Amino acid sequence: MIGKVGPRGSGVSGLLYYLFGPGRCEAHTDPHLIAGWRHPAELEPSLRHDGRRDFRYLSGLLQQPHDALGDRGFSRPVWHCSVRAAPGDRMLSDDEWAQLACEIMHRTGLAPYGQEDEAVRWVAVRHAADHIHLVAMLARQDGTRPRLWNDYYRIGEACRAAEHRFGLRRTAPRDRTAAHRPTRAESEKARRRGRGEPPRVTLRRTVATAAAASSSEREFFARLDAAGVSVRKRFSTCNPRRDHRLRRRPPHRHHQRWRPVWYGGGKLAPDLTLPKLRHRWAPVGAASPTGVFTPAERSAVYEHAARTARDAAQQIRHHAATDPGAASDAAWAAADTLHAAASALGNPELRRAADAYDRAAPMRPRAPARPTLTGNSLRTAGRILSAAIATGDPVLAQLRLILQLAALTEAVIDLRTARRHAAQAAAARTAAERLYAARRWYTAPPASRARARTHGNQATRDFPISIQQVLAEASAKAYPPDPAAASYPSHGPATPRQRGPTR
Repeated sequence: MIGKVGPRGSGVSGLLYYLFGPGRCEAHTDPHLIAGWRHPAELEPSLRHDGRRDFRYLSGLLQQPHDALGDRGFSRPVWHCSVRAAPGDRMLSDDEWAQLACEIMHRTGLAPYGQEDEAVRWVAVRHAADHIHLVAMLARQDGTRPRLWNDYYRIGEACRAAEHRFGLRRTAPRDRTAAHRPTRAESEKARRRGRGEPPRVTLRRTVATAAAASSSEREFFARLDAAGVSVRKRFSTCNPRRDHRLRRRPPHRHHQRWRPVWYGGGKLAPDLTLPKLRHRWAPVGAASPTGVFTPAERSAVYEHAARTARDAAQQIRHHAATDPGAASDAAWAAADTLHAAASALGNPELRRAADAYDRAAPMRPRAPARPTLTGNSLRTAGRILSAAIATGDPVLAQLRLILQLAALTEAVIDLRTARRHAAQAAAARTAAERLYAARRWYTAPPASRARARTHGNQATRDFPISIQQVLAEASAKAYPPDPAAASYPSHGPATPRQRGPTR
């Protein structure tokens, strides 16, 4: 069960018209009130003579406390929250949804239990089987303004309590370590322009790969420039150490003004801010290798990275109970190794595994884990891997590397599970599944991997015998051989027959 707080509004009438209306896709069925600061039967909008609802009475009651505040009120006082259950959950009754709505209003501090006549006025609308909407005016009935502090996280606590009470699907708690997901506007814009993913996702992957392959700040910005990313350095007035903003070329532009859209490092992922990047570069001062590697050297690089991943998995399992900080640094550094391996091997499944593992890498939202020898070894192996681009290398060395990375990911799964970090454990489990899928990509025949998967060659691969053999057998059945041809000598053609009539 997930709750989402939408942008605040200035008028409550329009929102009520939408919630009680048919919806954008005619998805609103049987809209009705299930809870509020009063009994729902007293607040239910009445019907007019033409069959439409009259919202004037309900809107007037909701707006009275805000009108009484006058200039002390909020400019956008309408608070809107939607709560949705998982697709596999059972259908909750109106009474169960009402209990959840009251719990959310209590935990957020908008309408605590026992303060129905002093707190804000609110209603809960249900117009579908799997979700409800909460609408509140940010003005208390006692003439004061309500205090909102981390309402999004308080809603999550109420949802998890409801999951436990009603036996629904459990969701992981919010720990503020996940990367920023693309907004709906960004996803819709990418779909309209025919892009496979929003620019935020592409930019985050590019920056993470450049950070994994760099050993210093100068090298990091050079790799971003080579990857086609524009960087605008931003200087702080309080801290002389500069921050940075990024955008992808060709520029991702705003929909109203023809100007580029910039993303700060922290808006892409919590561990992509410049201070945290400097934290991972500080222990290791060696520059990344450059030049062209021979196949033997690339194979040695893969073997070294595989051994480093194997040793890191053992260290994570060893420090999981005794020293979680050391294990956390190794789990964080494993993200760099995965991104570098995906860039070097060019495996699409390995790229998906690296993207999925990003959720399992960070541990604490503010202070990163202390550097360790295991984490620095993984980062060094990732920088070396980023320079060894695969070009017809032996498949065995690459396959061994992927298997060791899968073992490393499984060790991270055990670590996150033991620390009761469900979201990170689920992300690491998804990355492990992607890594095993990448292993199957290497075990397939080389010809079938290189050839395009059209309908013709797909049927040829799925058929038990070749098409040429089928045609030869069909021709032999349609035109059986002449029995007299068996007496012909095998060393040459038969004696030609004499043309013309015979006696």
